[in-house]
This record gives sequence, structure tokens and C-alpha cells, in this order.
Amino acid sequence: MTTTPGLPHRPRAGSDPNPAPHPAPPSTKVHEALSARDALAAALTEAGIQLPAMDIRTPWLDVRAGEPPYALVQLGVCAAPVAHALAEVIARGAVR
Repeated sequence: MTTTPGLPHRPRAGSDPNPAPHPAPPSTKVHEALSARDALAAALTEAGIQLPAMDIRTPWLDVRAGEPPYALVQLGVCAAPVAHALAEVIARGAVR
């Protein structure tokens, strides 16, 4: 009599043999970018504009590298009417 191989063993929930490392706390550059993103979002909200995809990005890090060398505020994409409204607000502010 031949036996068929069983299903591969699946570890129990919560017993991941290769757990992901805990994320490092945000660096100074990340805090700076978060603050800038929040300030820009607040100013845009006052002007009646919302960029829903605003976020921050950092370069990939070598785990041993420590803090990222920079962090960027990503404005994301927006619809054409939002881009026009943003351009109008910037133009009005440039006139001051």
C-alpha cells in the first residue's frame, strides 16, 4: 500500500518562525517630513483644497545604516480641478 504525502505543516497562528523585525522609531528626518506634510495639509485645508494621497517617503535602508539621509513629502496625485485650485491659491499668494 502506498501512502500519499500529507499537506505541508503550517505553523500555528502567532508562531511565525521568521518574525519581521520591529520597525525603528521615526528619525529626525521623518519627524521633519511629517511636520511639513501636516503643516501643508492644514494650509491647503484652509484654502479649501485637499490632496488625499499626501504621504512621506524615505529611501530603503540597510538595517545597519541607522537614520535615513532624507525624507520626502509626497504630494500624490490629484484631479485637474484640484490642480487648478492649487495653482490659483499659489498665484494669489505670490501676488502678496
